[in-house]
Amino acid sequence: MIIGIDTSLGTAVAAIARDGEVLADEQSSHPLGHAEVIGDLLRRASAVAPTPTHVAIGMGPGPFTGLRVGIATARVYALGRGIPAVPVPSHDGVALGLLLSDAVIGAETGRFAVVTDARRREFAFSVYEGIDDDGLPIRVTDAALSPRDDLDATLEAAGARRYDATSVSAAMIALAAARALDAGRTLAGTEPLYLRSPDVVAAHAPKRVS
Repeated sequence: MIIGIDTSLGTAVAAIARDGEVLADEQSSHPLGHAEVIGDLLRRASAVAPTPTHVAIGMGPGPFTGLRVGIATARVYALGRGIPAVPVPSHDGVALGLLLSDAVIGAETGRFAVVTDARRREFAFSVYEGIDDDGLPIRVTDAALSPRDDLDATLEAAGARRYDATSVSAAMIALAAARALDAGRTLAGTEPLYLRSPDVVAAHAPKRVS
């Protein structure tokens, strides 16, 4: 069993069996308040998956504070359980969900870009095309930032259809992790995909005390 956690857009926690069966899929769409809801969502998911073998972590891109809450929670949960944490780009989870949905209805997905709101008049986007033999979305370009007014032209030049995501499924994060584990692959590094530095910085050097 795999617990999936993502806080790049809202807060999402899920539990799946290794074969992909979704056992629990809990979500709060509120873009803020991650710390207030994640504990309850995790308790509910853990109730149906009391002996997880891995924790899948959505690594972003996403806002600094939101990602920190989800990643820290997932790492502490994994440490407490003594199980591995598996990092997954959040856009991979969105892409996998779209590709599987299109496959069910027999639609041709083509090249597309997962787009999420990065705030400060910017979007984060990743370009994908198709699904590989391991059942994972093929990432053409890694996550990048674009000014809002420039994004459509950037995607047109890349030949990618725009897909705006308003949520990330923790179940798809967990499924991507399960497929990566089966294939012996690593989808992301251990560092969060913030794409930009946090807004809060030290104003000046500490004053000298005499």
